[in-house]
Amino acid sequence: MPLFTVSSDSTCDLYHDFIVAHDVKVAPHTFTVEKNGKMEERVDAFTCYSQYVDFYNELRAGAFSHTSMLNYEKHYAHFLALAKEGAEDVLHFTISSGLSPTKDVAAKAAADVKALFPKFNVKVVDPLTATVGQGALVMQAIKWRDMGKGFQETFDYVNELRLHIQHFIVADDLKYLKKGGRISAAAAAIGGILDIKPIISFDNEGKLFVLDKVRGVRKAISFIKHKLEKEGPDEKGLVYIIHTGNEPCAEELAQFVREKFGVEPHVSIMGPVIGSHVGPGSFSLGYISKSLRNTF
Repeated sequence: MPLFTVSSDSTCDLYHDFIVAHDVKVAPHTFTVEKNGKMEERVDAFTCYSQYVDFYNELRAGAFSHTSMLNYEKHYAHFLALAKEGAEDVLHFTISSGLSPTKDVAAKAAADVKALFPKFNVKVVDPLTATVGQGALVMQAIKWRDMGKGFQETFDYVNELRLHIQHFIVADDLKYLKKGGRISAAAAAIGGILDIKPIISFDNEGKLFVLDKVRGVRKAISFIKHKLEKEGPDEKGLVYIIHTGNEPCAEELAQFVREKFGVEPHVSIMGPVIGSHVGPGSFSLGYISKSLRNTF
């Protein structure tokens, strides 16, 4: 029997089959798609690849997706269900506190459940990242759990690992970042005309910032390759590539990683919550390095 339970909200962007196979307890976000003048609420709980593809095709066709924070009630229901199942020590991952106050909401809900079930203990991990970065930490927690590592030991390990995750995020169309309030309307308009591709990363507080700006997809890919050549993944060889319906760019980066470092990267398509903010056609690469985040 595992020494602790691994839990996360759905912004870890792990596939359904992986979640089931590794017994990860996921609290799904909801999102609202505005399409043809109608609003439809959906759940971030896709079970097959085609659902991701269909979502990004909807956005390309003119739909817009709104997201919201995973609220107290949903966290409480998630933790209450775990406590009733007999879970005691739970390592729970949220989206970065630099993007949302979800960590505090999760901690409050967990404490309220503990009042009913005194043996129920939750340690909330603020990953200071999201999507594949958050997913990478969840995967490392699973690995340590399955190796028989302890609850506190694993919590300390993933917290130490957080600032060794490097991120390079490239959006294809800046209008999604504009609608999400990440960049100004003027910056989005100028960027669209000049084919500017901002390279976005996470800072040490888990907030998004523009690392650099380049013109065109080719230069964006070259920028990422250059960073990898300066310092690639550490001895664990963990590289994560994710896209929003842009398989060619994702595969080009994957092939570079295979040839340069001799490791097989994890390649996947992004979930709808974070994907709503970068829009279709984006691609991102993250990896665990020896150096701290954004120091080279």
